[in-house]
This record gives sequence, C-alpha cells and structure tokens, in this order.
Amino acid sequence: MALETRAESRAAVSSRLEDMTNKKKGSNRARMETPSSDEGENDLRAQRRAQRAAAKGSGRRKENSLAEWTKSIVIAVALFLFLRTFLVQTFVITSGSMEGTLLVGDMLVVNKSAIGSRIPGTSIRIPGYSSVDHGDVLVFDPPHEETLKLIKRLVGMPGDELEMRDRVLYRNGEVVEEPYVVHSEVRDETHPWMIWQREYLAPSADAATYAPTRDNWGPVLVPEGHYFMLGDNREKSFDSRYWGLLEGWRLEGRAVFTYYSYNKDSFRPFPAIREVRWSRIGRGID
Repeated sequence: MALETRAESRAAVSSRLEDMTNKKKGSNRARMETPSSDEGENDLRAQRRAQRAAAKGSGRRKENSLAEWTKSIVIAVALFLFLRTFLVQTFVITSGSMEGTLLVGDMLVVNKSAIGSRIPGTSIRIPGYSSVDHGDVLVFDPPHEETLKLIKRLVGMPGDELEMRDRVLYRNGEVVEEPYVVHSEVRDETHPWMIWQREYLAPSADAATYAPTRDNWGPVLVPEGHYFMLGDNREKSFDSRYWGLLEGWRLEGRAVFTYYSYNKDSFRPFPAIREVRWSRIGRGID
C-alpha cells in the first residue's frame, strides 16, 4: 500500500513537471511567433524610411525632367534669336509701294548674312559674303522712322549721279532699264521733304532755282557710304526722293524669295487659308 502511494506520488510529480515544461515551450513558441512591440516599431520606421526615399527619388526625377525641359526651351529660343538676328528673317508686305514685284500679303525670306548682319542696337556690321548692287531688293531701317522697316529697290550707289526726267530714271547720264516699274495715272507733285536734295546736287544743277518734284529731280550725287532707294510702284512709294539718302549701316538684308502669299484684301473669311496665291509661293525676287 505504501509502495503504491509513493509510486503514484512520483507519477504525479513527473506529470506536473511535464506540464510545466510544455507550457514553457508553448510560451516561448508564442513569443517567437508574435513579434514584440519594439520589433514592430522598427519595421514601421524602416517602411517609412523606404517610402520617404522613394518619394525623394521621384522628386529628383521630376526636378531633373523639368530642368531638361527648361534647358531645351532656352536652347531653342537662343537658336531662334541667333538665326533671326544674324542669318535670316521673315518680312511681310503691308503696302503697295513695291507692286509690280511684291504684293500686299507676300511673306518673304530675307538673307541677312549675305550682305553682313548688323549687331542689334549698333551700327557695327559683321562682314558678309557678298555686297549690295544696283537692282537689289533690300530691307532696311529708314532714317525718318526708327521703329519701321521698309523694303525698296537699290538704284543708286556711292559715286552715282542720279536724275529723273518725266518718270524716267537716269544713272550717270544713261537711262536705267526698269521692266519691274509700275506707273499710275496721277499728276506730278511736290513735297517739302525733297528740299534735302539741294545739299547733294551735281555741279551741273542750279541750286538757286532747283525745285524738285516726284517725277522730275536731280541730278544728285550719292556720297560714300550711302544709297538711293526707290519703290517699284513709282508714284505710290515714299522713298529716297522724300526722306533722303540711306546710310549703309541701316541695311538689314536682301529679299530672296516668297515663302507664302495670300490676298489680304479679300472679304472672304480666313483669307490666309482661302485666298492663297499658290503661283507666288517659292518665287524668287529680282
């Protein structure tokens, strides 16, 4: 009886020890399976750091993209300004002073590099690869209006003696053939601005009795560094006969060809599209 009791007692103790061991193992397993609060916070911090790094990287990519875009725009604008200032420029005909050669609504390409481009805001000219000549159609800044640009034909160069008798132009005593000139049936007229011609009269002229008109004037001498410009629509052009000789530094460029043309006087809607002068597009200017 005593032996059985001791055996039962040992069995009970052994059972309790086994239960305690199993509980301890289960607790350790639970701890291993369930992360501690410190570990959770560390994971959250790491996740946030990764998100911030990703956002920062995305921001850098956006900044780089914006910088590249801005750089491209700046380069494009700089290139456009360089081309426009020193190489070529466009010009739109807005008056009929060159009719016969150019019409209102003609859009021209002007070669600035050929005769040498002028540095903006100065009279300094970069040398070109050709020089101007009689008959050239040139764009220039007139002396009487600084903000205006005109286009006329060069008829007088330094050293030339020019005269007009009954609408016929003489250069150095010889008639100038001008097949491009258009005349209108209007009466001759005088203009107070034409008085400038007295200062440049040839020795054969009498300054005391000199009374120039639009169709009869001269002979005048073109001095060094100056040019005499006339419009092809001779009776409807305000040119060197009125405002005087053109200083060479005022020349902008030589008109080369018409790249587009349309009838601006049309009453139809959208004339730039519906009134295109196809035959004039690509036409050279003589």
